[in-house]
Amino acid sequence: MGMILHGIKNCDTVKKARTWLDSHGVAHDFHDYKASGADPDKLRAWVDVLGWEILLNRAGTTFRTLPDADKTNIDAEKAIALMLAQPSMIKRPVVEGPGVLLVGFKPETYTAAFLNS
Repeated sequence: MGMILHGIKNCDTVKKARTWLDSHGVAHDFHDYKASGADPDKLRAWVDVLGWEILLNRAGTTFRTLPDADKTNIDAEKAIALMLAQPSMIKRPVVEGPGVLLVGFKPETYTAAFLNS
């Protein structure tokens, strides 16, 4: 498996990450989980490694407009169900590949992960 950048194509942060990867010669595929959906098994694996708190975007409009009942008593299973139902609630981008699983985009993190190894 090569490097895969998961996100939403119109997201500014995803665009920055894609530009960074391209400009630094990091080969990757792009998976638009808003257009193609999120893989339940992959999402569970990410939650197992990172925790649902890292992956669930509680600052975004989609989460904020949920009914209060959906925003309370969140655990891993509820967070996964929310993210599968509305993939825009997955923080982005998520980059995964051999030995790499990153959420969000910070140039210094990408440099450490891809250029200093």
